[in-house]
Parts: sequence; C-alpha cells; structure tokens
Amino acid sequence: MNHYLTPDLCDAYPELVQVLEPMFSNFGGRDSFGGEIVTIKCFEDNSLVKEQAELKGNGKVLVVDGGGSLRRALLGDMIAEKAANNGWEGLVIYGCIRDVDVIAQTDLGVQALASHPMKTDKRGIGDLNVAVTFAGVTFHPGHYIYADNNGVIISPSPLKMPE
Repeated sequence: MNHYLTPDLCDAYPELVQVLEPMFSNFGGRDSFGGEIVTIKCFEDNSLVKEQAELKGNGKVLVVDGGGSLRRALLGDMIAEKAANNGWEGLVIYGCIRDVDVIAQTDLGVQALASHPMKTDKRGIGDLNVAVTFAGVTFHPGHYIYADNNGVIISPSPLKMPE
C-alpha cells in the first residue's frame, strides 16, 4: 500500500496538480490513498456505487458525485467492505456516508462531506465514467487522485512521492 503526502506532491508537481476545495473529512481505515479515477454521478441512489464496489478495483479510486446531498448516505459498511475486499484504494464522495465506526476500521480510504444515518433508494439511476465537477475541479475517468488528512488533489498523470 502506497503512502501519499499531498503537500509533498503539491511541492513536487505544482504544474500538474489541482487541489480540491477543503470540504472533505477522512473516514476510512487508510489515512492516505490514491489511484486512477473511476467516476460515478448519482443523486441519493447508490446502486452504481454498489455495482462498482463488487468489481476488481486494484489501483483505482471511486470518485462519486452525489450532488453534495446531505440527506442520504451513499456508502455504508457493507459496500465499503466489498470495495476493500476487491482491492479498491478508496472512495471520494461528494455526499454522505454512514456506519462510520466500522468504515474507520476498514482497509479503505474514504473521504466524504459528512455522515448521515439514512440509506439511499436503489433505483439504478446514475452515470458511470463521465466527467464530474465538484469542489472546484473536474474529475476525468483515467486521471489520478491522491488524498490524505491535508486534502485531496488530482492530476492528469500518475504521481510518485518525491525521494
């Protein structure tokens, strides 16, 4: 498992990185994570999040544009456990999660806006691997994202921690 320090990456690659507006909190068992972006755009429906978590995610981070909704949780402990078991590096969710105490013990990076106890409806509504924009940046599938307790950054190409 790679360890990332976003300040060091910003210093090493100032021309490549974009920094997300600070609004996310770290909820996962990993305090830093990074990888290739897979995007989901959905609103109060986590069907696609569940579907993707069930697929192999090695080296990848699920970026979920939940529209910033503070009314439903797009991730819970069961989906987080599936994602961890399938090798996902983490999830960045522009929305809420629940089961935070269990997710904090799960080997997965999770950054989200807040926690909320209510689950979503599953109507199968959402878009996979489309460009999504939130927190002042646009996320493109196949680009890269890195997150730690300092913040979240994106880059069009993979970044290596400086020696």
